[in-house]
Amino acid sequence: MVEKLEEIDDYLDPHYIQRSNWLRAAVLGANDGILSTASIAIGVAAASDIRDPIILATLAGLVAGALSMAAGEYVSVSSQTDVEKADIERERQELKEMPEIELQRLAEIYEKRGLKKETARKVAQELTEHDALGAHVRDELGINDISQAKPMQAALASGAAFTVGGLLPFLVTLFIPLESLEYSLYGFSLLFLIILGALAAKAGGSSIGKAILRITFWGTVAMGLTALVGHLFNVNVG
Repeated sequence: MVEKLEEIDDYLDPHYIQRSNWLRAAVLGANDGILSTASIAIGVAAASDIRDPIILATLAGLVAGALSMAAGEYVSVSSQTDVEKADIERERQELKEMPEIELQRLAEIYEKRGLKKETARKVAQELTEHDALGAHVRDELGINDISQAKPMQAALASGAAFTVGGLLPFLVTLFIPLESLEYSLYGFSLLFLIILGALAAKAGGSSIGKAILRITFWGTVAMGLTALVGHLFNVNVG
């Protein structure tokens, strides 16, 4: 039975959920990169009559944001990994000390999922013989290859995505005329966010329209509030 299940798993096409770890980190990083650097640039542009302070502030925000995003992801996901390892080690110890109770727990889990009592017991026994720890980690703790935390993957995906996202509004500050820079930053950043939302929805198999609407709304709020702060504190940086 176990071998048959593995053959079925190998046959099935991969689902979108298998992309969830890196996709979440990449979308979060790119979205934050666009919004953070664009918001900084808009805020400084609203209070400055020259280009140099805008470029310097945007570049500083880009570098600091990318490093902070990567470090933050690594630390947070590493904490999750530590919890997972502790739970797995505890499960390993329980299997040594009370194997029959653990077998009964596994059978009860399958029974709650809809299997008959006899079938659930048989499945639990076969999976225990095949890989007892793997069965409990997957079905009792809910940890699998898809959901398992990967700190380095999350850190690299977030840092790289933030850098790519942040470079887009940074390039706008370099080449767009200063007179229309504030509004151009908003327009281009909104376009970048729409493209990001569409690509993320496509990669994740979700609604493109909802993704674009969500990312556009919150992007507008973030950049609008930052521009307001720049105007309120209208300090001439030049």
